[in-house]
Amino acid sequence: MAATRKAALKVVAGAASNGETGEGGRGLEALPPEERSRRILEIILTELDDDKAEEIVTIDLGGKSDIADAMIIASGRSARHVGAMADKIVRLLKEEGFGRARMEGAPTCDWVLIDAEDVIVHLFRPEVRAFYNLERIWSEAARSPSTIVDA
Repeated sequence: MAATRKAALKVVAGAASNGETGEGGRGLEALPPEERSRRILEIILTELDDDKAEEIVTIDLGGKSDIADAMIIASGRSARHVGAMADKIVRLLKEEGFGRARMEGAPTCDWVLIDAEDVIVHLFRPEVRAFYNLERIWSEAARSPSTIVDA
């Protein structure tokens, strides 16, 4: 799983040079945009790994969408597991100085979305994830060329 996390961190690393995490008293807001994206992604992936999330997929949205730099899709074993993972991610982001993360879907915990601005997180129960199949939709969008069609 550590190799997967390292590969995913390269998705948004961009101009980040030496792997520093930005710790040492500085909040996420004080970091340059590329480093902030990388640090948010690192926090989320580490927490998902620690919480035993299943089938973690990271999709690079850089240059393909203005909504975020990366999207993470993961599954929990139950609604309780999904809710606990989401709560911990939002709490950790706040502790790191990024208090603007928003969460939707917490009452039922079938599908919880966390908007951490630079990173969007989708946490699903397995059967709900299979139904919506976001990986296929966004992976195809991430592979397609960005073009503007003149009307």
